[in-house]
Amino acid sequence: MSVTLPESVDAWRMVSARRSFAGALPVAAMPRLCGMLAGNEGAAQYTLDFGRDDFGSAYLQVHVEAPLTLICQRTLEPFVQPLTVDSRLGLIRSERDEAALPPGCEPLLVEDDGKLDLAAVIEDELLLALPLVPVNPDSSLPPEVTGPAAEESVAEPNDNPFAVLRELKKTD
Repeated sequence: MSVTLPESVDAWRMVSARRSFAGALPVAAMPRLCGMLAGNEGAAQYTLDFGRDDFGSAYLQVHVEAPLTLICQRTLEPFVQPLTVDSRLGLIRSERDEAALPPGCEPLLVEDDGKLDLAAVIEDELLLALPLVPVNPDSSLPPEVTGPAAEESVAEPNDNPFAVLRELKKTD
């Protein structure tokens, strides 16, 4: 198992050798991910395992844990969201090979030269795991939203906009 993450690897050689990589990648080293975050502090702990499954399909098992600083869409305050990614990526040479992948295996298209940027794979998986609408689980709605004035604005059940139509139907 390697501790340092190489810039790129030959995916097919890694599969043949059943190589594994583990370590930490600084969040600041992932520019696309940093563009989606409120801060670039911390590091992503990763484990990458290459291999072949029972069907002979080449795969890359990705496990990443990262504390990411997001903006809560309820309070607009930054908070740290711990993310965990655990996915199996089926390594394919062309899009038509995707159909042969076993269920639960996401396709990862490898270039003709076999080169694979492992840091980009980690970054892609974290980007896909980001919540669509980040909300701090420890936050609460402001009092002006949950206060008694908000309850009064709820329409009464008697204020039915179709009541007039019901009355017209009765007259016929």
